Amino acid sequence: MGFVVDSITNNKSGGFRCLVRRKRVDSIHSKSSDTGHHQLAKELSVLHLIAIGVGSTIGAGVYILVGTVAREHSGPALAFSFLIAGIAAALSAFCYAELASRCPSAGSAYHYSYICVGEGLAWIIGWALILEYTIGGSAVARGISPNLALLFGGPDSLPAFLARHNVPGLGIVVDPCAAMLVFVVTGLLCVGIKESTFVQSIVTTANICAMIFVILAGGYLGFKNGWAGYKLSNGYFPFGVDGMLAGASTVFFSYIGFDSVASTAEEVKNPQRDLPLGIGAALSICCMLYMLVSAVIVGLVPYYAMDPDTPISSAFASQGIQWAAYIITIGAVTALCSTLMGSLLPQPRILMAMARDGLLPSFFSEVNTLTQVPVKSTILTGLVAATLAFSMDVEQLAGMVSVGTLLAFTMVAISVLILRYVPPDEVPLPSSLQAAIDSVSLRYSNVTGTEETDVEISNGKTGVYGAQKGEISAEYPLIAKVAAQALFDEEKRRKMAGWAIMLTCVGAFILTYSASNIGIPSYFRLTVCGIGGLLLLFGLGVLTYIEQDDARHNFGHTGGFICPWVPLLPILSILINMYLLLNLGADTWMRVSIWLLIGVIVYVIYGRTHSSLQHAVYVPVSHVDEIYQSSVESLPSE
Repeated sequence: MGFVVDSITNNKSGGFRCLVRRKRVDSIHSKSSDTGHHQLAKELSVLHLIAIGVGSTIGAGVYILVGTVAREHSGPALAFSFLIAGIAAALSAFCYAELASRCPSAGSAYHYSYICVGEGLAWIIGWALILEYTIGGSAVARGISPNLALLFGGPDSLPAFLARHNVPGLGIVVDPCAAMLVFVVTGLLCVGIKESTFVQSIVTTANICAMIFVILAGGYLGFKNGWAGYKLSNGYFPFGVDGMLAGASTVFFSYIGFDSVASTAEEVKNPQRDLPLGIGAALSICCMLYMLVSAVIVGLVPYYAMDPDTPISSAFASQGIQWAAYIITIGAVTALCSTLMGSLLPQPRILMAMARDGLLPSFFSEVNTLTQVPVKSTILTGLVAATLAFSMDVEQLAGMVSVGTLLAFTMVAISVLILRYVPPDEVPLPSSLQAAIDSVSLRYSNVTGTEETDVEISNGKTGVYGAQKGEISAEYPLIAKVAAQALFDEEKRRKMAGWAIMLTCVGAFILTYSASNIGIPSYFRLTVCGIGGLLLLFGLGVLTYIEQDDARHNFGHTGGFICPWVPLLPILSILINMYLLLNLGADTWMRVSIWLLIGVIVYVIYGRTHSSLQHAVYVPVSHVDEIYQSSVESLPSE
């Protein structure tokens, strides 16, 4: 029967359809067909993941950010700003936790987007993450040498071969210390994931100890001297609730390191249990430390008198403890070193995941058989980051780091909605299984025989579903009619859910764009906000009313973390991340657009035609095992 055969052997390689082709979650079948050279070592436990998450998240920003945000936005309510930002970050963390435990493979948000959304958007996410980790690692490395110099007496106290130098005629400042540190971290990452994570644990512990010193010593001084920073005439909220929320938007970017945990999913011993625990514990520890440090420092010195550059050191100096500056500087240096490792760790794994899928040359997917890490990708990442850190002041490009993270956060939240309401009902199989696919298709074609009309009732479903109904229709016509109606209702539910998810995203974009664009006339702005809000509420209402897809229970690896409060929680995450994205500034978006345009060109020239899904055959999920069994049975016996 032509309908059965055509639908079960449909591929999606032509035209724009390649942008929406989706890969499958790694399974026992795909792993068994792997040669073993691309598998990473499973060495990480919960403690390793917490070290990666905390080390990647708590950078030197906390040693500087508290002064700027307290002076300009939050005042004494700075701790509440960190709490609100932590809650907002937790929305994305919940989404990451479910997807990481269901799809535990290298690639993080790129991997999830490819499975749930499609190849086109997955490529954009992967390409943006490459930019994020490259620029982020270089910016962090540039920030280490000034702090390191303070430990030796001042800005110019480093040895000549490590100190910064102006290059005459070129107008650039080279930083040999930054480049050397990148090379050291790169070499450490090449040794092995367990070894590098152990070193990161030590460095992160030193940073946490410095923060605990700030909390304990600062708390003692605060109780001793009466918390002068909280005894103000203009109250606890000098800038109002709006100022506290503006401060929360600023400090939100202090939490964007925990996604590094998800990038190591393939190297975790028990991903269904350990990944959610690692992500949740890392975020909780960071939020608690941020809140305690900010509460203590704001209490020691009135917010308007804080030094925006060295708020913690100056707060202790005002209490007569000058030597505390050395401990704080050690904390800042260790924080930067740990963040540098957290920035360079994920990128080789993103490159490896994209190369596995054929979107980048296979060079990036090669895993060293001795260390079981992608050594070539790691070395290339280190070379690029070291070159940028040595020769370029990347601070003006730091905003570009946030674009990749926020795009990834947004796409992960959308992926959770898709997983719950419209999970893929077809998966790609390699064309080498074409004979087995034809055999199964023919088997059901013969069964349906004279039931062509009944099969086509299930319009939009692949032929095997209709075949199962047709198989019983001759003997039980009433049951067949009920089954056909159930399939038709399910298809309507999936279409309704798909449109609701799309309208929700469109509404969130319209609402956040109009709310953040204060340059347009107020009446027009309010009208557009209303339209966006209505679309958002309509989508939320529809998704709340209709049932989630039963297939979500069997999607990917089951038994892991389940994101709560769906669809509300992912939609709130989408809304927050879109708002922050649109407030990054026009200059940042101009630079990012150039990078994304280069990515589109690379995809069109190389990725689209070399994708591993180029010649894949899409079949119903429920019949994958049957097809593999048929392929095994067709093999000649020895």
